[in-house]
Amino acid sequence: MPIAVVRAETYYLPPYPLPADAWTGVPPAELVFRWIEARLGRRVTPPADTLPDEPPIYARVDANRWLADCVCGSAAVVSPTDPRWACTQCGYGWVAMVVPAAEDVAAIEADLLTIAQPHLRFWWNPADPKNPALARAAEES
Repeated sequence: MPIAVVRAETYYLPPYPLPADAWTGVPPAELVFRWIEARLGRRVTPPADTLPDEPPIYARVDANRWLADCVCGSAAVVSPTDPRWACTQCGYGWVAMVVPAAEDVAAIEADLLTIAQPHLRFWWNPADPKNPALARAAEES
């Protein structure tokens, strides 16, 4: 059975001695904040407000993990089921995160599972300005 594509809700799990369901009900975009506090012993608070005028962050699959990159250079595992982004490092956020529609996520993950080695599974949103395919196309034209 292939290794599933990793999402925030399967990566950011409560550490021992907390019960496995300790973070049930925490929205996927906020799990990273709980995980940082528990694992690193750093007190981090999710932003209170959204930044509606900021450009969106694009989710992508990088080495079998749904990731989003912050403007500060940090990144975190995210979930395509919660289209928000906030950074635990610099405090940037909440901003909209561009994710594919649910049926597209299922198709993307199914397609990636055909690649036997998880570390070779990558996917970029075609509209993401950081998409390497866009850079290559611009160089070729």
